[in-house]
This record gives sequence, C-alpha cells and structure tokens, in this order.
Amino acid sequence: MTETYAPRAAVQARPAAGSAVLDVVVPVYNEEGDLGPCVRRLHAHLTAHFPYPFRITVADNASVDGTPAVARALAGELPEVGVLRLDEKGRGRALRAAWSASPAPVLAYMDVDLSTDLAALLPLVAPLISGHSDLAIGTRLARTSRVVRGAKREVISRGYNLLLRGALAARFSDAQCGFKAIRADVAAELLPLVRDTGWFFDTELLVLAQRAGLRIHEVPVDWVDDPDSRVDIVATALADLRGIGRLGRALVTGALPLARLRAQLGRGPLPAPPAQVPAGLPRQLARFAAVGVASTLAYLLLFLLARGPLGAQPANLLALLLTAVANTAANRRLTFGVTGRRHAGRHHLQGLLAFALGLALTSGSLAVLHATTPPSRGRELTVLVAANLAATALRFLLLRLAMHHRP
Repeated sequence: MTETYAPRAAVQARPAAGSAVLDVVVPVYNEEGDLGPCVRRLHAHLTAHFPYPFRITVADNASVDGTPAVARALAGELPEVGVLRLDEKGRGRALRAAWSASPAPVLAYMDVDLSTDLAALLPLVAPLISGHSDLAIGTRLARTSRVVRGAKREVISRGYNLLLRGALAARFSDAQCGFKAIRADVAAELLPLVRDTGWFFDTELLVLAQRAGLRIHEVPVDWVDDPDSRVDIVATALADLRGIGRLGRALVTGALPLARLRAQLGRGPLPAPPAQVPAGLPRQLARFAAVGVASTLAYLLLFLLARGPLGAQPANLLALLLTAVANTAANRRLTFGVTGRRHAGRHHLQGLLAFALGLALTSGSLAVLHATTPPSRGRELTVLVAANLAATALRFLLLRLAMHHRP
C-alpha cells in the first residue's frame, strides 16, 4: 500500500473574534530610540495590508535603558501590541519565550531595524497559513533579492552559509536573515530541542527542521543594512562556530530524535507515479553520468595503451568491449538499483547491443577521420570523445528500457 502525502491543515480563514492568526515578535535590547518608529510602521503596514487578525509582541531582552517604558507605552497606544519582559539577554531565548507563550497559529519575527522591506511579510507567512509549508525564511542571497550592505558583511554572510552547507549539509540559503516565520504546531515540537539562546538559534532551528523533513519556504527580500547595528561580529562568529560543532556532534552521534520528528512532522512519500512518468529520472541521469565519465576515462586509457601494438581499430574494439561490460554492470547496480542474477543475461545483452552501436559510431568516426585527414592521437581522441557522447545517450535509453522492463 502506498502512503500518500497529506497536507497540513490550513489556518482557519475566519478565525474566532479577537484571535490573532499571526504573531510578529520583535526582540529588542536597549532600543529605546528605534522601537517606537519600528512598531508603529509595522502596525500600520499590517493594518493596511494583512488580511487576518494579527499581534505584535515586543520581546525585551533585559534592556537597561528606556526600552521597557517605550514598549509599555506602545502597548497602551496600540491594542494589537503586547510586551514580554525577560530578565536575561539572548535573541534565541526571547524568541523561544515569545513563541511558546503565543496562542497564534503562525509565528514570525523580525529585527527592530526593519532592514527587510515589509512587502515581503505576507509572501513569507502565506504558505504557512495555507498549510503548504512549515517554516519560512527571508533570503538576501537569491538572484532576485536586492541588498544594500557593506562588502565585509556580504562576505561574512556568504561564507557562513557556505560553511553550513559543508559542515551541516544545509540546503536553505540564508540562515542569518532576521526575517522568519514558523507554524506554531511545528514550533511546539522543535523549540524544546533547540539549545542555543543567542544568534545561532535560527540556524539550529532550521537544521532540525530540514533533518525532520519539513518544508522550508524561501522568500527573496529587499534588504538595506542598518549601519548602526550593535552585533559583535567576532563574538557572534565564534559562538556560531561552537554551535556548528555542537550541533554536528549531536547529528553524528544520534543524540537528536530525528526519526521521531520525521515520523511525526515530516511528509509521507509521494504516490507511485503513473506508468507514463519516468521514476527517479533525475537521479538516474546523475548516476549514469558519473558511471559514464569513469567508463570514458577507462576507455581512453585502454585505447592509448593498445593503440601502439594493435592499431587504432583493434584498440578501439578491445577498449570499448571491456568498458561496455563493466559499464553495464555498474549501471545495473548503481544507476538503476538492480541486484541479483534475475534478468542479468538480458541486461548484458542489451548492453552488448549498446556496445555494438557505440562500436559502429566510434569505428565509423575513426574511418572517416583517417580517410579525410592525416591521423594524429589528438584528433583521434577528439573524434572518439564526440562519438562516445552520442553512444552514451543511446546506451542510457537502451539500458533504461531493459532495466525497467516488466515481464
């Protein structure tokens, strides 16, 4: 029985009166000057452009200036604004507390400097409201993003995301953009597993979500960097490196309950494709290409070794025959996932047919070359590579037909 994909339930289009669909958290520390303009601008935008009830939560990270007083004044002025006061610093700690306490089904956050264009907010949260996606991030690294920031921050950001791809196999493009959203049901499962309380919080959450098989939606954003940013780049970078090491160890040792998360939150496999739809074609093409490159290199090496004592045509026959048998066996196992001896004879016969076609192409190409131009090793190799490319395309079609044959 094939398990079919069941989408997540969408947020109610007509929520109960007074219940917010979206809660936007603004974490702050000593931001008495920027907090008022930020919240008023965000509130005005949501009032004019967001079609559902919303809430704005100011999460104060133990500020020691006038930020708490400004936050309380905003809450008194704007009914959709709430305040959460924490006694300890840490952006991750503030987001965990605010998101865990919120009754809204969709949770988001953005930096107080509003570097991201607010026009991206509805595209960010819409896939979560509809149930299509589980998390959403703004990305400054997409081709259609427009970013204004210094070269130093640009290099650091791109370098950090490349490091994540190499160290943690991250597939999301921008872990550090302060513009993210998550479904509350997903947050309830992931937040207890996120250990970081600072800037690495975002990365850890996203890696866990990816490993759990959740769908992460990315939105290209327009971003204008805040020149007055108070982030300590060196301290943040060192903390991020420690976080990468800690999270990497947890993933390698199996300390995280990823199997449970995948079973509970991840999507089931897709239904079996119709007979007319090729199954696994992109992956098969990639593996076939890898086997083909190795076979071509082996073929050229054998040809060069046998060219002197045997001559061009016999050397071509020998090299092509040996690599064709090995190529069929490798593709049978690696490309098409066929094991055992069942149908092996038919598969190798199909491979020999492909070998005969390849021999005709390569031998014919050599014959034409020798009849029209003075022979040279360079010209022979060039012609043989071109002929082998054509033979490779035919080989893939023939082998695929043989491997997927249903008796």
